[in-house]
Amino acid sequence: METLFYQDAFNNTEENAALVRELVSFATDFGLEGNVWQQWLTYKLITDENPFSLACERRAVRKDSTLRKLAMPDLTEARRMMHSEAPPMMTEYCPPYADSEMTPAGRRLRALSVSLAEAQSDEAFCDCLTAAYEKYGCGDFSLFRAFRASDIMEAGGSRNPYIVPVSEASDVTFDDLIGYETQKETLRANTEAFVNGQHANNVLLYGDSGTGKSTSVHALMHEYYDRGLRLIEISKQQRHLMPQIMSGIKRRNYRFILFLDDLSFEENESDYKELKAMLEGALEKREDRVLIYATSNRRHLIRETWGDRQDMEYNEDIHRSDTMEEKLSLAARFGVTIYYPKPLPREYMDIVRSLAGKKGLEIDSAELEDTARKWELRHGGMSGRTASQLITWLEGQQK
Repeated sequence: METLFYQDAFNNTEENAALVRELVSFATDFGLEGNVWQQWLTYKLITDENPFSLACERRAVRKDSTLRKLAMPDLTEARRMMHSEAPPMMTEYCPPYADSEMTPAGRRLRALSVSLAEAQSDEAFCDCLTAAYEKYGCGDFSLFRAFRASDIMEAGGSRNPYIVPVSEASDVTFDDLIGYETQKETLRANTEAFVNGQHANNVLLYGDSGTGKSTSVHALMHEYYDRGLRLIEISKQQRHLMPQIMSGIKRRNYRFILFLDDLSFEENESDYKELKAMLEGALEKREDRVLIYATSNRRHLIRETWGDRQDMEYNEDIHRSDTMEEKLSLAARFGVTIYYPKPLPREYMDIVRSLAGKKGLEIDSAELEDTARKWELRHGGMSGRTASQLITWLEGQQK
């Protein structure tokens, strides 16, 4: 295990000041308070990807295993450091803002740091850390539920150099998406099978803008995070990173969704063929722990023209042209397709009333409906996004 601590940081004023700055920055990033020193050491332990932590992530490591025996001296030193003299003010750290809220990762760090600090022996300390590795894994995947692709390779020897954690991921749930019960159930069923280790399909969510396609995928993070699901968002311009990303995650003990939001291709773009091969047809074996979920306003993803349809071959029967077959083949690679239509007027009003109730808006029902009708005429028609924007505006007016 790599050396995690500065052995003589407290004997040098300059080094001590640098360490305090690092701890304060760390506490600010995670919204922490209290014994930041112990929380920081816990962060170093839980995010360190080494043979012992990775082995614990994949399977239970026996107490008499060689890996555990090799790791014990380092863990004994880690426990000693948790109870040694910390930098001034870091054991009872109080942030300068009273309304501080810890991030989800910060809450997990604090809880684990308390458990580690209360361990009564080196063996108990090792047991506690091992249990955390087995339940949540190690590295950034143990603390964060959402990630994004990065074009800049991270320094420091990271095993996932093209993946950056999203510290404050969306906390939206399926209850926040009003209606679309059939669509949500289909998406849940496929994802449920996936996290259970059963066969599951890549998914295409398509339909009108603002209807909740992306929200549905984001809600999966909240629902299945504790069962090992992680979401990695990849923009259209970063699709070339997908092979490297998949190579870096395929041996981890998680279930990954590669999320391609607002996916579409123009007529002159040909790089969709790489994505098509990745979905099905590539020489490399398909990875069971990775699925691709995509959203699009287009059912067929690739822009079509009338010229495509005129390119027909007549021979007693009419056959689709090679051009049409090629353009439709990408969408056909998604095993599950889910359609999100614009809501009907009645459904739109149901969404508006439900969102207003959740926000506690005090407004007459007739006035709310009249405002909602005027709002949708000026803001792109009826959709869940339009309704949410209306409620945000009304909330601001009332406050």
